[in-house]
Amino acid sequence: MNFEYIDTPEALADYCERIAGADALAIDTEFVRTRTLVPQLGLIQVYDGEHLGLIDPVVLSDLSPFNDILIDPNIVKVLHSCSEDLDALWFNLKVIPTPLYDSQFAANLLDMGQTLGYANLVEKMLDIHVDKGESRTDWISRPLSAEQLKYAAADVYYLLPVYRELAKQVEDIGQTDWVFADSSFLSEKKRAELPSELAYLSIKNNWKLGAQSRQALKEIASWRLQQAQQRDMAINFVLREQGMVEVATKLPENKAKLFQLETITPKEARIHTDILLDLVNNALNTPPEKCPPRIQRLTDFNDYKKALTALKALCEKLASKHQTRVEVLASKKQLNQWLKWCWFEIDELDSMQLQPDIASGWRRAIFADELAVMFKPEGGEFNALRSL
Repeated sequence: MNFEYIDTPEALADYCERIAGADALAIDTEFVRTRTLVPQLGLIQVYDGEHLGLIDPVVLSDLSPFNDILIDPNIVKVLHSCSEDLDALWFNLKVIPTPLYDSQFAANLLDMGQTLGYANLVEKMLDIHVDKGESRTDWISRPLSAEQLKYAAADVYYLLPVYRELAKQVEDIGQTDWVFADSSFLSEKKRAELPSELAYLSIKNNWKLGAQSRQALKEIASWRLQQAQQRDMAINFVLREQGMVEVATKLPENKAKLFQLETITPKEARIHTDILLDLVNNALNTPPEKCPPRIQRLTDFNDYKKALTALKALCEKLASKHQTRVEVLASKKQLNQWLKWCWFEIDELDSMQLQPDIASGWRRAIFADELAVMFKPEGGEFNALRSL
């Protein structure tokens, strides 16, 4: 397994020129994401079947030659379980690879498991054991050891032959378009951003709060997310979720009461005293009728169990029709996502101008007609605020 370490502009330009004619590239990333909001990209591994390159984004400030490769429509980019890799590439390079082929999803289509890991996939398909001993490496630290580089190279060296075989088998069952469409939709979601004013919707137990506490949670969650984005800091390092909820619940009106809260550390209280008290004061001065509406839950809807049962039956029917498994078509989480989009007055997907998974990508052609009949603002089996 020979590879080259690329840490100069000249070497990068030369490498990209050599791989520009490839039909497919196996790609992986190594990154660190501990105290930061976005992943810190430490290494990019690329293999075309002949040239295996380890690109150093810590040293190289301009990766534009590689960016051009990533968006070349004639080169398939193969990644395994690509969600976090897409985060790393998007936040650091502002590029999403296209066309994109996720080998984990392809393996799922072939009934190898929904979340089959790379090492297990290689062992299953090539009968080769991949060492994962360096998985906890600090990929930002330099220099990287020979063992670390060898570990990183292996993540693409075996991925390419795995892709070749997967692609044949997926083509045989007529579902190649599903892989590309699923990857494309995931890429679209990566580019979408939730407005900070809706960050409170993802906080646990938010539904238990009264009107002014909801207002406080909304303002504090929005401030926390904005701080995390501005400082590139993991949100719980700005303020932990438990503390944020306790502030919103108890609405402390002065410094003494703030410091008495159980889930706010003295350090957090000291650093954020003024802003937290200001946000609490804003909430207390907001009339209840102007506070965010009561936070909805699916279990609050009388038709929830009936609708979920109907969706599961629909999945069974469509899975049989399209000769696939129910688990491939939709999980319970994705069915609930659809119901929230149909029923909730405030929906996170709608705010990002996205539609639910089962109404997007390759699934849309399978589900859309049936969903449009079942869920309508008026006259359907189930009423809906939104419809296809």
